Amino acid sequence: MAGCDSTPSSCDCFVALPPHTAAPVVIFGKNADRPRSEVQEVLYVPAATHQPGDKVRCTYLEIEQAERTHAVVLSRPAWLWGAEMGANEHGVCVGNEGVWTREPVGQDEALLGMDLVRLALERGSSAREALEVITALLERYGQGGSCKEEPVPFIYHNTFLLADRTEAWVLETAGRYWAAQQIREGSRNISNQLSIGKEITAEHPGLRQRAHSQGWWSGDGEFSFAQAFSLMQQPPRMEAAKARYSAGRELLQQHAGHITAETFMAILRDKASGICVDTEGFRTAGSMVSVLPRDPALPCIHFFTATPDPSRSVFKPFVFVAGLKPVPQVRSPTFRNDPAKQIPRFQSTVDRRHELYRRHQAALELMESDQEQGQKLLQTLQDLEKQGLEGMNALLEGTVVPCPEELADLFFDCVEAEMKFYM
Repeated sequence: MAGCDSTPSSCDCFVALPPHTAAPVVIFGKNADRPRSEVQEVLYVPAATHQPGDKVRCTYLEIEQAERTHAVVLSRPAWLWGAEMGANEHGVCVGNEGVWTREPVGQDEALLGMDLVRLALERGSSAREALEVITALLERYGQGGSCKEEPVPFIYHNTFLLADRTEAWVLETAGRYWAAQQIREGSRNISNQLSIGKEITAEHPGLRQRAHSQGWWSGDGEFSFAQAFSLMQQPPRMEAAKARYSAGRELLQQHAGHITAETFMAILRDKASGICVDTEGFRTAGSMVSVLPRDPALPCIHFFTATPDPSRSVFKPFVFVAGLKPVPQVRSPTFRNDPAKQIPRFQSTVDRRHELYRRHQAALELMESDQEQGQKLLQTLQDLEKQGLEGMNALLEGTVVPCPEELADLFFDCVEAEMKFYM
C-alpha cells in the first residue's frame, strides 16, 4: 500500500567488489524511483556501425553519432531516449541519480543524465571509458531539460555509478563541472547527494578554480567536492536521501564478505530503509542487479524486473549472446503524435503500459485485495525467481555448460513464465 509522502525520493545505486563479495565478481544494483504512473521498459539495442556525419537524436538534443556503438540492454522510462540504468556487451553497467547543487539547473533542453547513461554504455568498453564519454559530452553539451513526463518541469543534475569486471567509479556533477572517485575494492552506494569528499581520483580541470571564484572554497588546504558544491540549504528530497544513503551503507557493511546477487535483491526490496519506495507520488519503477565475474571466460548476468516494486516483482536474467530473441512483452507501445516529442511537450498523456506491466498491475491489485491469494501468488513468483538464480549461479560456478540457444531465449522465457502466473 502506498504511503502518503509525495516528496520525490529518486534512486539508490550500489556496487560491491572483492573482498566484500562472496565470489570473485563485481555486483551492481539499482532501484529507479520515478513518478508513480511512469512505465519503465526493458530495451535491447544491438551493436551497430555508423557513417561519418551521422547524428543521434537523444531525448531533446541531436548530437554526433559515434563510429561504432556497443550492444546494450536498458531499463528506461518509456517516454525518453536514454535510460535509468543498463549494461553493455563488454560488462559495463551504469546508473544515475538526481542531485541539486550550488550550480543552477539548466532550464534549456540539453542532455538528460539518462541520455548520458545510454551514451556511456553505447560508447564505453570499460567503466573508465564510459566515465570519459560522460564527462566529454557533459562539457560539450551540458545537462538540462525536464526529467518528468509532465508539463511542470522537474530538472536536476546527476551523479553516476559505473562498474565493470575489475573496478567501479562514482562520478558526481554540478552543471558542467565534475569529480570522480575510483573504487577498486569493498562496496559503495550513492543516494541523491554529493558524496565525494577529498578522495578525488579525477576532476574537471576548472573545478577548483570555479569553487574558489564563487567563494565556496578558500583555496587553502584540502579540497572537498561535496563540501564545496553542496547546497547550504538542502531541498527536502535530498535531506530524505541522507537516511537512505546511511541505511544502504549499513546494509552493505552488514553483508561485507558475503555479498551475492541475492543480497543486492534483498537490499533493493528493503522498504523499512526507504530504499524500496512506495509513496503516493513516487515509487520504485524498475530494478536491476548485475553480476560481473572477474574471469572473462564467464558471462556477465543482468537481472531486470521491468515492473514496479521489487518486493513484489521477479528479477529475470539476461545474458548477451548472438541471436537474442526479442521480448515485446516488456516494450511499451509507440505513438505517432507522442506528447513527449511535440512542442510544447507533455500537453496530453498516453498509455505506455507494456503487456507485462499490465498483468503485473492486476497481480498487485490482487495482492492488496485478497491477502491469501496474493500471498500464494507472491510465493509462486519467489519460487520462479529462485529457479532462475539457481540456474545462473550454476552457470557462474561452471557446473553447467552454457547453451547459446538457451541463453538467447532466456529473458524471453522468464518473462513468459512470469506472465503465465498472472493469467
